[in-house]
Amino acid sequence: MVDFGLSTAIKHRKREGANPIIAEIKVYSPKYGDLLGDRDPIDILRAYERAGVVGISYITEPKYFGGDFKLFRKICRETDLPVLRKDFITSKNEIERSAEAEASAVLIITRILGERTAEFVDYALEHGLETLVEVHSLDEIRIANEMRTTMIGINNRDISRLEKDDGTVELTEKLCRYVRDGVIKVSESGISSIEDLKRALRYADAALIGTAFMKAEDTEGIVRRFVEAKLC
Repeated sequence: MVDFGLSTAIKHRKREGANPIIAEIKVYSPKYGDLLGDRDPIDILRAYERAGVVGISYITEPKYFGGDFKLFRKICRETDLPVLRKDFITSKNEIERSAEAEASAVLIITRILGERTAEFVDYALEHGLETLVEVHSLDEIRIANEMRTTMIGINNRDISRLEKDDGTVELTEKLCRYVRDGVIKVSESGISSIEDLKRALRYADAALIGTAFMKAEDTEGIVRRFVEAKLC
């Protein structure tokens, strides 16, 4: 049984005075195209580890994001960091597969599951997985606030537009205050600069960043700067 490592790791990182960054190994973006190039995803994983990230995220969705479940399973085996599986999960079988791959957490998207969100959160918990329940509106926050989830993520981009919109951390600033106490708040997507990070972490506990890291020439260097940046 996988322990609940991601939310605990975020809390520990905050107490240490570093910025809790969940770094995404994002191989393809519907907006920017190929982000991996000829690089080995495991080399990127190692760069993230050396830079001090709090967790790893990987999108397994194949059609729009170029995901590969076999690679996801390998990432889970190759690191001691908590690993989050991102996908458009609509089947409980996908939760079972995530647990079998030894993931730490799964993304549950409120916009997709609606009133079934709680059912999927509970099922994930029963299988030893934490959940990051994703929201993009106040109505979705009201649904998520009723869940037993340990984490709620505000996606600054509109997932229904496959991240092709120009989402910014302004949405985190607007919505975070409505997320209930007692859960870890994560700002997702649209974070490309230290200034964006500062704005996001004034309200959220952690930031999930993929595209900005994958586009950088010096992956380890930029991630380290985000992890160590002074927010005041």
